[in-house]
Amino acid sequence: MNPAMNYVAIALYLFTAFGLGSFLLKGREMYRRISAGQSEPARFLNKGARAKAMAKEILLHTRMSRFTGSAIAHWFVMIGFVSLLGTLITAYGQIIDPAFVIPFIGTWTLYRYFVLAVAWTTAVGIVALIGIRLATKFFHKSRTSRFLGSRSLKAYYVEATILAVVVCVITLDYLEHQYYVDGAAVQIVAAIKIFVSVLWFVVISNDLTMGVAWHRFLAPFNIFFKRNLDSRPALGELPEMISHGKPIDFEDPKEDDVFGIGKSADISWKGLLDMASCTECGRCQSQCPAWHTDKPLSPKLLIMVMRDHALSNVSSDEKIVGNTISPEVLWSCTTCGACVEECPVDIEHIDHIVNMRRFQVLVESEFPSELGGTFRNLEKTGNPWGANRTDRNAWIAECDFPVTVIESEIPEDVEYLFWVGCAGAYEERAKKTTKAVAELLYMSGTTFGVLGQRETCTGDPARRSGNEFLYQILSRENIETLQQTFGARGVKKVVVTCPHCFTTIGRDYKQQGFELQMVHHTQLLNQLIKEGKLKTSPHKSDATLTYHDPCYLGRHNQIYQPPRELLESTGVEVTEMPRNQERSFCCGAGGGRMWMEETIGTRINLNRVDEAIATQVKEVAVACPFCRIMVSDGMTARESDIGVLDVAQVLLRNIKG
Repeated sequence: MNPAMNYVAIALYLFTAFGLGSFLLKGREMYRRISAGQSEPARFLNKGARAKAMAKEILLHTRMSRFTGSAIAHWFVMIGFVSLLGTLITAYGQIIDPAFVIPFIGTWTLYRYFVLAVAWTTAVGIVALIGIRLATKFFHKSRTSRFLGSRSLKAYYVEATILAVVVCVITLDYLEHQYYVDGAAVQIVAAIKIFVSVLWFVVISNDLTMGVAWHRFLAPFNIFFKRNLDSRPALGELPEMISHGKPIDFEDPKEDDVFGIGKSADISWKGLLDMASCTECGRCQSQCPAWHTDKPLSPKLLIMVMRDHALSNVSSDEKIVGNTISPEVLWSCTTCGACVEECPVDIEHIDHIVNMRRFQVLVESEFPSELGGTFRNLEKTGNPWGANRTDRNAWIAECDFPVTVIESEIPEDVEYLFWVGCAGAYEERAKKTTKAVAELLYMSGTTFGVLGQRETCTGDPARRSGNEFLYQILSRENIETLQQTFGARGVKKVVVTCPHCFTTIGRDYKQQGFELQMVHHTQLLNQLIKEGKLKTSPHKSDATLTYHDPCYLGRHNQIYQPPRELLESTGVEVTEMPRNQERSFCCGAGGGRMWMEETIGTRINLNRVDEAIATQVKEVAVACPFCRIMVSDGMTARESDIGVLDVAQVLLRNIKG
């Protein structure tokens, strides 16, 4: 052995001890800070299902499958990060003895070629990821770049480290198997490999907010503890308000109950894990409708700033909104779910945003002034418009067929309760959808009834705007009404036209132990067509249209095909907008935004309308009353003659000729 290498080996061994010691200490600190968050006991339930979902998501990269090139490259890098650990162990032996191999498997030819294959694919993968990052930054120099705001130098350092390590692995293989083995060269390359690897641990040990590195250790846990066990992202219902590990009893709250997120100490440990796991890849940012219309909200930047605040030495008593996050950021969110749908490590952005809104509304009483009127309307009249409750039945008088109004318990011969919704009862455009659905059900022989004046708002606008207390009042009133209506009936079938009602009644109400068999009108009508109870005209229609996926029907409930199948059955030519299905662009009405003024940037609905106009169709079909309002208003603003109508109206027009 070269005597000089003795000193190098000793230095590297000491450096390794220092690096790993620093990393372990920092890891312990990371654990301490995350575990100090608010309790969420439900995250520990169903460990077997969680482990299965985690393994599937990680090994198959299911959350990244839509990013084909990036997914393949990242998968190879992930495999290399784990599989090449054995080569690092070998390197520690090689700086003393160039001929050192791992006992037993180190002499296997198969092992050598496995290492080489992994090294080369990792090298190609990391070069591809570097290229993608550079290309994105080069071709997207404004807000369209998903990397805008990301700490690129840290990412380049991590990527350079991985590339350097695999180059060392490939070089060592060459040096080990050439005709004349150069022992000194093997020792030098092995030393470089060790130094680069350990330096990486030293660097990240000095920065808890370096998510691009820490996510390699934290992301599996974040996936394991995610809200849904069936691999779905955290969409649909909102989480209950948890304080000290238990849902808050709004009828008898405790003095020390935590209402939402006001400071970093209020964040749950899962929320802190979310933030620490962020890779800053910007996929959430690239799909955010608020960000794309020049508003200050970027889901990525929000998570980053919350992470920096929570994992730094900032006082836990410092308010987040107003100090770390501006109110304009908080209230720009439409809760469309695009960010959650895109995130490859299952960060639950909407949950954190709504929890901050809850604190602002319930504790600080600081929220957009327009919401004050909406909340008062919901309290006094049971609808966000402030319309008279007696007018809920007005649409029935405009029908030329009978509509059963259920005064008490639903009759045995009535199969479905038709939940009309506030928009469907009061808003003129939405009333056309209500009447079309009712007529189609009547024509098909499907028996249904409505609650009329007994119906009130589901509470969706209140809950998504942070007024959990008002939501609890409205939801309990509705649950009591629904329990009285269905009585002892086993199967409780409800059809709705509004995806927001569909989500709130069908999923949020489950948190109070009340379950119904919910069906969206596009699902039921499509089923009736397949059963032959509704017969569409066989001729090909001259109409051309595009379909707009509502966020709360699509991303939040994974209902994409029924509306499309229904439209296709009518013979119309459906031209898809570039952004469709799980990547559909929001209309701008969700998250209570329907009731707030849009004064920053450009209007979200205009962005979506411009995309529809570009398809050169004659009509836009929707499946949500709020989407219809926003798209219709957008077409008016653009002075376009493109018609906007519900899927049910397209079907009714076809059947009636």
